[in-house]
Amino acid sequence: MIYLNNMLVSESKAVVSVFDHGFLYGDGVYETLRAYDGVLFKLNEHIERLFQSASLIKLKLPKTREEIGKAVYETLQANRLKEAYARVTVSRGAGPIGLDPRLCPKPTLAIITNTFKEYPPSYYKKGVKVAIVNTRRNFKGALDPQIKSLNFLNNVLAKTEAIDRSAYEAVMLNYRGYVAEGTISNIFFVKDKVIFTPSIEVGILDGITRRIIIDIAKETGIKVKEGKFRPDNMYEADEIFISNTTMEVMPVKEVDDVKFNVSAGDMTKAIHKAYRSKVREYIREING
Repeated sequence: MIYLNNMLVSESKAVVSVFDHGFLYGDGVYETLRAYDGVLFKLNEHIERLFQSASLIKLKLPKTREEIGKAVYETLQANRLKEAYARVTVSRGAGPIGLDPRLCPKPTLAIITNTFKEYPPSYYKKGVKVAIVNTRRNFKGALDPQIKSLNFLNNVLAKTEAIDRSAYEAVMLNYRGYVAEGTISNIFFVKDKVIFTPSIEVGILDGITRRIIIDIAKETGIKVKEGKFRPDNMYEADEIFISNTTMEVMPVKEVDDVKFNVSAGDMTKAIHKAYRSKVREYIREING
């Protein structure tokens, strides 16, 4: 079952107009959430970021924060899912061809939930390969990465480069050559027991998982440095990991041709363990 605008409908009936500006121009925003044991982790934070993204493109969302949260849970429960992911998409809506947002009087809201398929255990045990690609992250003065936009071509091009190089994820640099982020992930590296991660000013999405990791590090006395870093800083790191809502904290075994000993990645393992603890604590709080 898919939640489309104001109701739950079957997948076959969940259709959107070919004149929808999300389809025509990538004009819209989205959020992806993960459910653990039927509880949507950090639901309020994700919805708040959805509203922030919408505000940045001057898109008025068709429901309140509370109504969207309720609709996501309705969709999850209608599909009888416990371990799942959910995607909330809001496009500008249908209207005549043209870039003027005033052509679309009514946004389109779609909520999709599906069973979450665990990543292969080998990814966490042995790590994944990433590649620093030629495709640059969008310049924030042109398209602010803080907007979780439906226009994902920048990321698709980077992902295509990574695939061509047999890498799981692409690492994009910004227009000045500083490490920015992956196509669907934030980037962290460890050197001399200090965690480094690109700052927001570099031009990245302020990932919710990223924020949690930074908080975990600070709570446990681990020093975190947000700043501007070059590829050489990654090559010279002791450990590297990437993060997002679904993968949580995933170790990296190789950047381009530089290999890392994932089995010795004590900091990465500790952060992931603490992250899982945060998830369990959150579920307990929600369930009372």
